[in-house]
Amino acid sequence: MAADRGVLRVVFAEDNYLVRRGTAALLAEVPEVELVRLAEEPQGLMAAVEELEPDAVLTDIRMPPTHSTEGIDAARRIRAEHPGTGVVVLSQYVEPQYARDLFADGVGGLGYLLKERIRDVDELVRALQEVCRGGSALDPKVVEALMADRSARGPSALTGLTGREVEVLRQMATGRGNSAIARSMYLSERAVEKHISAVFSKLGLAAESDMNRRVVAVLTFLEAGG
Repeated sequence: MAADRGVLRVVFAEDNYLVRRGTAALLAEVPEVELVRLAEEPQGLMAAVEELEPDAVLTDIRMPPTHSTEGIDAARRIRAEHPGTGVVVLSQYVEPQYARDLFADGVGGLGYLLKERIRDVDELVRALQEVCRGGSALDPKVVEALMADRSARGPSALTGLTGREVEVLRQMATGRGNSAIARSMYLSERAVEKHISAVFSKLGLAAESDMNRRVVAVLTFLEAGG
């Protein structure tokens, strides 16, 4: 695949002409990305995926005909029918429910970013590379919104965690890496790694990749009331 040579073959779907052309122009300047098709609506997106089998898809969430969740529906379908293609969906606004809907069937190969991230091409490319590897990407601002959202089901998923493990998980939910968590909690990085391993084990995430486990653990924490 092209991804093995360091170049990602990407299909981009966006119904707004200016956003579509502007983003295409930005990606055209990135050596790691080959933009192989532009689409304006879900049907064109799915046709491009069927024909080209791209490494990754970048798609807006709201597209014709209803401008609601077409991008999420397409992303989940693509992951089911073309598991070798990663998908990053873009949203104009922070919508916690969109993240829940997108990751409802699993997080592998999926990413959710705000459209403002397009300006940071390096971050956008990192997200595309991550989903191509079967990992996940979740916008830090979406994490913040999920933390503030109190439509929680209750803390049952976290009852087996110690207080220190919950605090480590809380730090993970803010997007901090292990070294930052260690500094914040006055722990060694090795101690943080042990707590995170315990969290993964108690949440039943031992079989997932490290990036996927972090995303699932954070989503579990936020769904439980965070």
